[in-house]
Parts: sequence; structure tokens; C-alpha cells
Amino acid sequence: MPLMNHHVPGHWTLPLPLTLLCLLFVILYFKGWRNLRANPAGKISTSRAIGFLSGLLLIWIAIGSPLAMLDAQLLTAHMVQHLLLMTIGPALLLLGAPLLALRSSLPQRFVQALLDPMFRSNPLQSVGKFLSNPIVCWLAASVTLILWHIPTIFAVALESPALHLAEHATFLFAGFFFWWPVIQPWPASPIWPRWPLLLYLFLATIPCDILSAYLTFSDRVVYTSYLQNPPALGFSVLQDQQFAGSLMWTCVTIIYLVPAAILTIRLLGCQPQETHSSGLAKP
Repeated sequence: MPLMNHHVPGHWTLPLPLTLLCLLFVILYFKGWRNLRANPAGKISTSRAIGFLSGLLLIWIAIGSPLAMLDAQLLTAHMVQHLLLMTIGPALLLLGAPLLALRSSLPQRFVQALLDPMFRSNPLQSVGKFLSNPIVCWLAASVTLILWHIPTIFAVALESPALHLAEHATFLFAGFFFWWPVIQPWPASPIWPRWPLLLYLFLATIPCDILSAYLTFSDRVVYTSYLQNPPALGFSVLQDQQFAGSLMWTCVTIIYLVPAAILTIRLLGCQPQETHSSGLAKP
């Protein structure tokens, strides 16, 4: 059974593999969260645990709910998926310190004998530093956004379930890459001081602004595949495109403004220095 049902309008069924995978993550996370409660110095707060569960639910909604069928009919539905998979879901998951909870959920003999030495190894440390570099993370998110919204590639992905699934996967991983330097969950270590993260967040809005402005103000339908569909929810295809662009423009701006405001307040000394990391996360 596939992870999701694609292009089967009106025939949504529960995607069992995806749902079971999400439930497995919930069980492992809850086990690790409960184990960490015994250690006041390293416990994950209840609010962060709720954030993790909310992020996992939003990702399931994006690719496992009836919303997944609507993206072939409405560009707005596709844009909602994009926002959940790349912008909101990964941020909430990382705020929940998932790797810390997962580490605590595993048998400690396994962690101490294999996992910890592997993560401390020089090759893995080097790869981790490269992948968590803000420049690499910004490029990963920007290239992913631009690539999948090239009209030709967009049309092919819309018709191919396998490629469509790959698109969703890259959106999700790009989201993790993007938010990692900002949130810096365990076991991240700061590479840059905090103030360049404000520039990082600002620059991240530029590709989104260009794409959303193009969709909002264009007087023609950019993704012609949607012309094959009858009008949905009272929108014409062009109106749907304009609404999708406006939605992306507004949501991304607001979402990126929140961490920027938090970082600014901390830089101005309105909050005590975080000892967990220089980003937003703190168990």
C-alpha cells in the first residue's frame, strides 16, 4: 500500500504505512520524553513535546489526509502542503528536540556502545558541521523551492505519484535543513553568532517573495495542468493561483518574523543567555 493515495478524487483511504510510521515516532518520542523527566537538567518541557506531536500531525495532514488529493485540483492545496511540510512541520518537530528524545528511548547499552561513539567520530562530526552550515542550509531550502516550482518539473511531478512523493520528501528534508541553524536542537552546536541568523531569515524570504509575487500578480495561469480541472470551490484557475501566491507570501513572512523577533529580543538582552544553544531551542 502506498504512503498516500494520489489522484483518486473522492476515494481517500487511511494511508496505513504512513500512519503506523507516525505512531512509531510518537511511541519512541513519548518513551524518551518520559525517561528524560527523571533528569531535571536534560528534560524536554511539556510545551516542546506538544510542539513535536503537533508538527508530526501537520506532516501527516499534508501527505496522508484528503488534502493530499486536492493538490492535483487546487494550487492553493499544494501551497498549504508546501507550508506544512517545509515551513511549519519541521520547525515544530525540531523544537521538540527529537534526537534527544530518541536517544533516551533506545537501550542505553546500545547508545553507549555504538551510537555515542559513532556521533563523536571525526568523519561524522565533519559531515554534520558541513550539513548544518547556514549557507548550505539556506541553499538547500532555496534550491528545493525553486526547482519544484519550475512549471515543467511541477507538471511532471503532478502526474507522477513517485516523483510527487519525492517532491514531498525533499520539501520535508529541506525544511529540516533550513530550521536547523535557527532552532539548533540537540546535538547542534553553534557555528555562527546569533545576529547573522536575522540576515539568514531575511534572505530566506527572498525566493519565497519572488515566487509568490509572480503567482499573485501574473495575468496568466503558470501551471497549465490545473486548466484541465473544473473550477473548484468557486475559484477560477487564475484566482486559485493568485490566492495560493498570496497565502504563501503572507504565511512565510509571518512565520519567519516570529523567530526573527525572538532572536532580536535576546540580542537586545531582554532575555537571559541561553545555555543550551545560541538558537531558539531549549529543552
